[in-house]
Amino acid sequence: MIKIGDKVNNRYRIVSRIGTGGMSEVYEATDVISKKVVAIKVMKEELLSNPENIRRFKHEIAAVASLQHPNIIKVFNYGEINGRPYMANEFIKGQTLQEKVHFMTKIKPYEASQIMMQILEAIIFIHNHGVIHRDIKPQNIYYMADGTVKLGDFGIATYDHLSPFNEEEHIIGSVHYLAPEIYQGRKPTFCSDIYALGITYFELITGQVPFDDVNPVDVAVSHVKKTIPLPSKIDPSITKEVEKIIIKATRKNPLDRYQSAQEMYEAIEKLMKNRDNFKERRSFFARFFGFK
Repeated sequence: MIKIGDKVNNRYRIVSRIGTGGMSEVYEATDVISKKVVAIKVMKEELLSNPENIRRFKHEIAAVASLQHPNIIKVFNYGEINGRPYMANEFIKGQTLQEKVHFMTKIKPYEASQIMMQILEAIIFIHNHGVIHRDIKPQNIYYMADGTVKLGDFGIATYDHLSPFNEEEHIIGSVHYLAPEIYQGRKPTFCSDIYALGITYFELITGQVPFDDVNPVDVAVSHVKKTIPLPSKIDPSITKEVEKIIIKATRKNPLDRYQSAQEMYEAIEKLMKNRDNFKERRSFFARFFGFK
C-alpha cells in the first residue's frame, strides 16, 4: 500500500492521492531531484493477477513515453513499486474536457474549434508515428488554465503497422465514441480516430453525445445503423459550416471521412478564418421581431 510521504524509487515523494481510474491509482508527488511536481500513476494491486492488465498498462507506457508533443501529456519516468508498474507523468493542473462541458453545459463553436485544432495537432503527431489512439473522448483530454489542451490515456493505443487481427481484442474502447467498423469487428485505423474526433466535436458544441441509450448494445447498433443527428437539431444556433465538418468526420464508411487528421485540421483552420461561419443562426421569427 502506498502512503503519503513514501518515496517511489528514491526519487518521487508522495504528497497526496489524487484519484483512481479503471486500471490505476494516481498520486501527486514531488521529484526530489528536479523539484518538479509530478503525477504518479500506479497500477491497481488487485489487477496484478491478470497478465493482460499488466501488458496493457506497460503498453500505455511504451506508446506514450516516446511521444513528446506540447499537446500530449509527458511521461518523465517509469518502473515498478512493490511489484506494481508505475509511470511518472506531467502533473496536470486543469480539468478534463468532459468536466468543462458538464460545467458549461456546452462550449461555443468557435472555442470548441480552437480546442479541436489542438487535439488534432496531437493526433497528427501520433498518426505520423504510426500510433492509433483508439480512445479519443473528452474524458481523456485535459484543459489547462492557460487554454492548452493535452491528450492522455494511451492504454489501448495500437500501431498501424501491426498485422495480426483478433476481433475480440479490437472491440474495446468507449462505447459512445467507437467507429462503426470497430463494432463490426474490423481492424481500427487512423479513420477510426477521425470518427471519435467527430463525436468529440459534436459533444463539445451540443453538450451531449449523439447516441446516449442506457444499454451499450443499443448505442453500438445506433453507431452502425443510424445517421448521426444534426447538431443544429439540438442547438439551432449552430451553423451549417461547423456542422459539415462533424458530418464528414462521422460518416459510416471510413472512406467517406477525412482521410487524415491533417485534412480535418485544415478544414477547421479554413472554417476559423471567417468568423461569419460562427455567427449564430436565428429563426425567421427571431430575425423578424428582433429577438436575440
